[in-house]
Amino acid sequence: MPETPKGAAKAAPMHKPLRWLWLAVAVVALDLGTKALASSLLTYAQPVVVLPFFNLTLLHNTGAAFSFLADHPGWQRWFFAAIAVVASVGLTLWMRRLRADEKLLGGALALIIGGALGNLYDRLVHGYVVDFLSFHVAGWYYPAFNVADIGITLGAIGLIWESVFGERRRARRGR
Repeated sequence: MPETPKGAAKAAPMHKPLRWLWLAVAVVALDLGTKALASSLLTYAQPVVVLPFFNLTLLHNTGAAFSFLADHPGWQRWFFAAIAVVASVGLTLWMRRLRADEKLLGGALALIIGGALGNLYDRLVHGYVVDFLSFHVAGWYYPAFNVADIGITLGAIGLIWESVFGERRRARRGR
């Protein structure tokens, strides 16, 4: 990060930046609740049509996004669990250093942490991640996903937004 020029205004540190962790807890709770509901009400791999382009389909993913590495013998469970732990700790440390004007960044980090922890729970307890949201069109199916994945995706979008437009804000402020 570039140094602040002399005489330029620098945003104050955020008051209680870890308060954003409530959002991570909400993502975890919603994720685990919806996964438990899907696991108890749906039959594995049997789609329940909700809309012409959307099904509820219970699936178990031993890999990462798009079932990446799912066909391996099991080491990937611990690999992805370790990534989730390291990412959550790193993002929480980043969150502690937020400035007062970085609210979007705080929310984005919390969404990613919540999503990572929701999927981490599944990996540690079940050995796979529970997915159940399935979108499709004209015979093409997007890989099934869950609420944790939504949190991670929205958080990543927030990080991209902040990296593009936050830089402009910091430049205007002289930081």
